[in-house]
Amino acid sequence: MPRPSEPPSIDELRSLVRNKGLRATAPRLAVLRRLLAQKTPVSHGDLCAELAPEGWDRATIYRNLIDLTEVGLVRRTDVGDHVWRFELVREGGEHESGTHPHFVCNSCGEVACLPDEIVEVKATRGIPRALRKKGLEIQFRGTCDRCA
Repeated sequence: MPRPSEPPSIDELRSLVRNKGLRATAPRLAVLRRLLAQKTPVSHGDLCAELAPEGWDRATIYRNLIDLTEVGLVRRTDVGDHVWRFELVREGGEHESGTHPHFVCNSCGEVACLPDEIVEVKATRGIPRALRKKGLEIQFRGTCDRCA
């Protein structure tokens, strides 16, 4: 995935999708373009609201999110409210290695990505293997600056 500062061309997006074994359909490219513009994970409903004016229905958007997640272009996160949020996996950029910490506001529900360095997980004797960073999700909860 291109770095956030370099918006990819439509041909680059097509190549990216095809290299993962998927067809580069118009709705799939529309979903990718929207996710590229996001700085934080977004829900299926948020994407539907943005893409509805372009004529894409909810089921098509959902199927494409799942397809993109399954091939590793998109990461899916549940921050505890039973709403999946989606974000791009950006190569050479922040959070490339996998899951990363998020901050969730208890008042407004806003979700923000945090730098990986904010948390250091050390695997020591006697702790579950899940704490070795693979598949581990760390979330901080509190009140965001806007709600404080």
